[in-house]
Amino acid sequence: MSGSEKLHDVTIEVNGVRKTIAVEARKLLVHLIREDLGLTGTHVGCDTSQCGACTVEIDGRAVKSCTLLAVMADGASITTIEGLAGPGTELSPIQAAFHEHHALQCGFCTPGMVMSVRQLLKDQPDPSEHEIRHALAGNICRCTGYHNIVRAVESLTSKGDQP
Repeated sequence: MSGSEKLHDVTIEVNGVRKTIAVEARKLLVHLIREDLGLTGTHVGCDTSQCGACTVEIDGRAVKSCTLLAVMADGASITTIEGLAGPGTELSPIQAAFHEHHALQCGFCTPGMVMSVRQLLKDQPDPSEHEIRHALAGNICRCTGYHNIVRAVESLTSKGDQP
């Protein structure tokens, strides 16, 4: 940061905790989350909104955090992958489904996938396989081929109860 760069106070609620952080106007939200808050579950994959690894929830909607400047999130409520788990080490239902259906390999894309699936299930509680694949089109996985990811999501719907 140059000595002349002005800092801007950003107040956000992250995973239920209110924080105020002074940031440069050009700082991306993903970097505020990772660097300033130490929440490294939100990954930086491409910095161009192509991969979805940085997906978080802002005011109840899934958003790629590399597409927003931190100052644009002032006043927002943000949920990251760290905010989904229950008490102790209890996984959220989506995280548990990913684990049970082997829907991850290296795990790099998983936080963004989980956050995108969360949005999908809010919008469409009983999506078809096509709708699941369409909803995940903005998240890139280079390991799994998506088959087990789709099966994990289906296990959370009525389709998961079918043989």
